[in-house]
Amino acid sequence: MMDWTDRHCRYLHRLLSHEALLYTEMVTAAALVRGGALQLLDHSEQEHPVALQLGGSDPDELAQAARMGAEAGYDEINLNCGCPSDRVQSGTFGAVLMTQPALVADCVAAMRAAVNVEVTVKCRIGVDDQDPEEVLPEFIARISAAGCDRVIIHARKAWLRGLSPRENRSIPPLDHDLVLRMKGLFGTMHISLNGGVTSLDQAVELLDKGLDGVMIGRAAYHAPADILGRADVAVFGTGRERMAEDVVRDMLPYIEAHLMQGGKLGQITRHMLGLFAGRPGARAWRRVLSEGAHRADAGPDLVLRALARVEPVEPAETVQPMETGGPV
Repeated sequence: MMDWTDRHCRYLHRLLSHEALLYTEMVTAAALVRGGALQLLDHSEQEHPVALQLGGSDPDELAQAARMGAEAGYDEINLNCGCPSDRVQSGTFGAVLMTQPALVADCVAAMRAAVNVEVTVKCRIGVDDQDPEEVLPEFIARISAAGCDRVIIHARKAWLRGLSPRENRSIPPLDHDLVLRMKGLFGTMHISLNGGVTSLDQAVELLDKGLDGVMIGRAAYHAPADILGRADVAVFGTGRERMAEDVVRDMLPYIEAHLMQGGKLGQITRHMLGLFAGRPGARAWRRVLSEGAHRADAGPDLVLRALARVEPVEPAETVQPMETGGPV
C-alpha cells in the first residue's frame, strides 16, 4: 500500500487496535542502501508491533536493508513478492519474483543471516500463465527451506501483462481454498491470507477454518473503525472495542506535535476520512476535513468541528471473541 500506510496512518491504526500487526508501505532496498533514504524507516514507538516491508531482488542489498530495518527497531522484515505494478516489475521485484523462486530463497536466506527478527514473505498464488497448484507449493517449499516461517498469500494471480495494478486487485478470481490447502500441506508454517477480505467477520471465519492470520488492506484503510476498532475483542479476546470518536480525540496531541514540527494537518487527516464510514454525518466529516485541512492555519480545531458533524451512537454490544485468536 505504497503512499497509503505511512507512519501517520499506522499511528492512527494502532490507536484502534493494540494487537493487530501493522505493515509499512513497501520500501525499496535500493532506496535505503544506495539512496540513503533513512527517513523511510521513521516510525514511533507506539506503532509496535510493526513490520517493515521491503522490495528488491538482490540478496546482498536486501540483507543490508533488512539489517537497517532491524536496527531501526522493526519487529519483522517482510519481502514483497506480490506487487504487480510496472514500477516494481522494471526493478525485478514484487510479483515478478514468483517466476524466480530460487532467487527469492537466496534473498530470504541472506536476510535471515543478517537479522535476528523474523523474515517473512508476501506473495501471489502465481502470475500470468503459471498454474498456481504447481508453482505455489514449490515457492512456499523453497522459502521455507531458506528460513521463512511465515508467508502471507494474496489469493489471486497477478497478470503482469494486460492488467493494471488496480485491475490486478479485483479481476483475477480469488482462490481462498487454495490458500487453505497450502496450510494443510505446510502445517508448521504460519500462513496468512490476503485478498478479497472486506470485513472483520469474514476474517474471523477464515481464521476458524485453520488459517493463522488474515491481512486486510484497503478495507481496513477505508473503514478502520469497523475492522481495527473491533479486532482486539473479536479476534484476540482482549481490551474493548474502540469508538471512532475516542480515537479522534486521542489523535489531537499527535496532530499538535506534528504541526509544531512544521507538518501539515492534511498529512494526517487524509488517513482519518474513513473513520465514520457508514455513520450518519460521515459525509460532513469528510467534507469539513477535505475542504479545510489544506489551509495554513488548519489544526485540531478543524478536526473538532468536523467531529461535531457526526451523529453520536451508542457503543456496540460486546462481540464474543473467537476461541483461539490469531493475527489480523
